[in-house]
Amino acid sequence: MFSLKNEFIMAPVKLGYADSDGFVNHKHLDFYRQRSPFLGAVIPEPLYLDKGLRELPSQLGIAFDDQLSGLRELTEMLHASNTQAIAHLNHPGRMANPKIPGNYFWSSSPVACENGGAKPEAMSVDMMQQVIRLFIEAALRAVKANFDMLEIQFGHGYLLAQFLSPAVNARTDEYGGSEENRFRFPLEVAKALRQAVSVPLIARLSGDEMMEKGFHPEEMIRLAKELKALGFNALHITAGSACTTPPWFFQHMFTPKGHTWSLAEMFQKSIDLPVIFVGRINSSADIDLLKSKGAQYLAVGRSLVADPDFIGKYQGKISGNIRPCLACAEGCLGGVKQGKGLGCVVNPLVNTSLSAPLANSKKQRVAVVGGGLAGMQSALTLAERGFQVDLFEKNKLGGQFNLAWLPPKKESLKELVTYFIQELSRLKVNIIYADARVTDIENEKYSGVIMATGAHPAVPPIEGLKEFYWTEFLEDDQLPDHKKVLVIGGGMIGMEVASKLVDGNNQVVIVELLDEMAAGMEMLERNMTLAQLKTFNTSFYTGYRVAKINNGSAIIASDKDEVVIDHIDKIVVATGMRSYRPFAPSETMVVSYVGDALEPGNAQKAIHTAYELAGKFLTTGNTYL
Repeated sequence: MFSLKNEFIMAPVKLGYADSDGFVNHKHLDFYRQRSPFLGAVIPEPLYLDKGLRELPSQLGIAFDDQLSGLRELTEMLHASNTQAIAHLNHPGRMANPKIPGNYFWSSSPVACENGGAKPEAMSVDMMQQVIRLFIEAALRAVKANFDMLEIQFGHGYLLAQFLSPAVNARTDEYGGSEENRFRFPLEVAKALRQAVSVPLIARLSGDEMMEKGFHPEEMIRLAKELKALGFNALHITAGSACTTPPWFFQHMFTPKGHTWSLAEMFQKSIDLPVIFVGRINSSADIDLLKSKGAQYLAVGRSLVADPDFIGKYQGKISGNIRPCLACAEGCLGGVKQGKGLGCVVNPLVNTSLSAPLANSKKQRVAVVGGGLAGMQSALTLAERGFQVDLFEKNKLGGQFNLAWLPPKKESLKELVTYFIQELSRLKVNIIYADARVTDIENEKYSGVIMATGAHPAVPPIEGLKEFYWTEFLEDDQLPDHKKVLVIGGGMIGMEVASKLVDGNNQVVIVELLDEMAAGMEMLERNMTLAQLKTFNTSFYTGYRVAKINNGSAIIASDKDEVVIDHIDKIVVATGMRSYRPFAPSETMVVSYVGDALEPGNAQKAIHTAYELAGKFLTTGNTYL
């Protein structure tokens, strides 16, 4: 009963594009239309079962009959390319969003989510029957909306996992304690769903909760066998809990790649059911490796956000290199958490008003000065439009982003620079490794110039500050050992340098003028970086400025007091950046600025502003930035 046109499935990634009514709109249709043609199936974002159970105010729903027409439009669009539609049904339990008015919170036990959430009410048997009815009603609506299959969430710390997990379930009745009792309610839900509908059912399981007191593969394999006996048709194996181990839930770059694949292998060897492999499958090499291991089905989520044509490119049906997902969660998770909806650091067309750029038939020659992210994206977009592009870079393509993958566990970020370099070569951008001088640019008589020269560190006026470092310690051959290092500035750069320093057995003191450390960092990365630094007894001073440096000591001051920090061996200054503009427009040269040269920002802003500027560059009515 489980059959697709190919092995590729889009995993359920939260979009957050709906209004408060939870209806499908054009943004959902456009998003899935771009990604579905080369896939065997698409699992749209999780569908809420009741308006009081939303994770996002802007989540899609399947709680009312009024929502069916939009869901039918979505499934019809998928079916037009012979791509099947799988409805993901999930009850969040204690993980319903406490910030949404009207939400309610039920769970196996009255234990709040560790990373924030309302204290839930322990469920009675009557409440369990209400939940079963919600699942059945949603399943029947999904069938009416022409979904081909249903996926039921038994993992990731949601309600059914809250019964399965000994770390959450503290009940003393027939629904708690032993494995048989903890399995009881989830299996009651499974049995009721199998009796209610005839379409194939997929169980999404965390093969391991990745915490000591949680459940582990041996238990989940036994659960999967019971689900098979009840008539489930396939398994979708992932890991972690959104409450306790969110890096595993989101498959963040700080988690080791491939662990979920190993879990899926275990299930595939233990149970005669199709198994879906998932988790940071973001390259052709990943797909080839998994196929060599006998993977039957592969679910791809954020990699299709980064590159809608990922699978088409793998299949050789679309040209071009695969734009990589960095597993950073900055644009996708960050955008959803901020209420903006899912975006993407590397793909400027996700949830923006930007469109594909217009072709340029004049074959004009343009100079791009600076080969960082903004410069490379500008050059690529211009080349795609038909311009002849000279890209000037005096050092190394990638610019300051070459520092981004040097901190611990951030190696995946290097893939983005590799992608840009490959695309620059494919599109025949002329790369000139030289410092572009004003006279050189003016003499060539370019039709236009884009300045992507980045930014330089901004150094505060601190009395006695003479010898200091910026990001040099990110390089292994520059990393000190067993030194006491003062880091001035607790933003992203300061935290990354500090993280590298503690890996090198150094004692670190961080002084930040704001009232919190790591402001502006993506939530998961921030939490994990702070946790790592605290493990190494890093000293944090928030709300302090460095007033004076004197003979290995620093005086730091707040509104209330002064503190002296002694025995300092090295000083790092990471207090922000200032745009670098080595030359300005003239009578013979019109210049547009982009990326950090326009305004210091992050990688997403650099790529997006570059795409936007280059997409309209030298068109009628163009406004130079």
